[in-house]
Parts: sequence; structure tokens; C-alpha cells
Amino acid sequence: MKTYLFKSIFFFLVLLFSNEIVNAQVNTNGTIANNITNENPFLDASSNFDNSLDPTGNGKGLLFPTTDLTTFTFNTTTLFAGGFPSGLDGMIVYNATIGNTLAAVNGNNGIVTAVTPGYYYYYNPGGFDSITAGKWTPLGSSGIKNYSTTEVATSTSIDGKQVYAIKGTFTTLGTDALLTIAKPSGMTGYYKMTTYQSGMTFRTGISTFNMDLITNNVVTGNGLFSEVYPLGVYTYTLEYFK
Repeated sequence: MKTYLFKSIFFFLVLLFSNEIVNAQVNTNGTIANNITNENPFLDASSNFDNSLDPTGNGKGLLFPTTDLTTFTFNTTTLFAGGFPSGLDGMIVYNATIGNTLAAVNGNNGIVTAVTPGYYYYYNPGGFDSITAGKWTPLGSSGIKNYSTTEVATSTSIDGKQVYAIKGTFTTLGTDALLTIAKPSGMTGYYKMTTYQSGMTFRTGISTFNMDLITNNVVTGNGLFSEVYPLGVYTYTLEYFK
């Protein structure tokens, strides 16, 4: 992921400073000089600041414009004309919204992906003439998600289908293996359910999840046998497709 981070930042900075030179619409507090010809870096902003004059480090951050990836579409005219041989692989943006990216229409987008506020890069290796197989991918974080009673996209996808997760609680009477678990809106398939009690994992699976039922739709246990849970209150995380 670090490779994409550096690649994306360099790509963005080139566009940033090129725009300033041509249109004078971007501000900078340093001097741009063409003096690293034939060196490994093609862009170096580190010498634009003098720490002896500014020991506080003010003004050394790169400020990204915000993007709404839930409404964003690519302009593929230049891409198809050979303007971006990378197929925009590694392009980086800061997304400010929660939701899903748009589906492709006439080849202008990639795989539909759940997004939350944060930095994303476009993962599209080998797609020099197409972006429909690409995917907006979270950038830089450890991938840790806080599962809550509000749906969240996990870091897992299967065959391009995003896995979502939600947290809830249920109470058992200790008499049978049937539970009622609310089916999340839009759920199309079951992936995994983990049950916790007293802050520890109690079970890492269930026997069945029947999406056609509203009540008594879960049988506790595993894929082979049902199991009656002892009387008590349990927390669960449900992971699913939609």
C-alpha cells in the first residue's frame, strides 16, 4: 500500500504544480525549480522550506480538495486517447462522504465500493485502456473498523462483492437454538456471524441464517449441528453481502 501512497502523491503533486504554471489557480509557499534532472525523484518539495526560519513546521502540509466519491464519475476521454497509460492506477483523492460509489455507465466508473470519509486510491493495475475493473481502496490506515449498530463496510470483498458488518444484541432463554436477528436493509447473502459474551468471543459461527424469515431466522450452532446457548445476553457481529 505504501507504493501506491507515494505513487499517488507524486502523481497528484505533478498535476498540482502543472496547474499552477498553466492556469495560476493553485497557491504555493515555495519556489518551483527544474534542477533535479536525471535524478531518481522527479519531484522534491523538501527544499522549499527553511526550518531555521520556520522551526514550527508551519505550511508543510499538502492540502487536498475534498471529493464526493458517491457521485464521482471519471472523465475517460483522455484515458481512452492514451493520455494516462497507467489507467489512473494509483490516483488519490480525499473522500468526504459515506455511501457507495456509482456503477459504471459507458465505462466511466469501476466496481461499486462502500466508502467513508478518508483518503482513497484507485486500484486499477493493468487497466491502461479501461477503468471498469478498478476499485476505490482505502489508503494508509491499518484497516481497523469499529463495528457498531450502524452498518459499516469491512476490509473484505469476495469476487468483487463488498462485505458489510453490523453489531447487535440478543437474549436467550436457554431452551432452544432459535434466535431472531434483524436482517440488515439490502442484505442479499450471509457471510459470517460472531457471538460475544462478557467481552470475549463465545462462538465464531451459526448453524443457519434464513433470510426468508422475519422471526426465528437464526439457528445457533455450526454448519453441522445446532446448539442451545445458555440463558443470557449476547453481543453479535453480523457480516453479509448486499
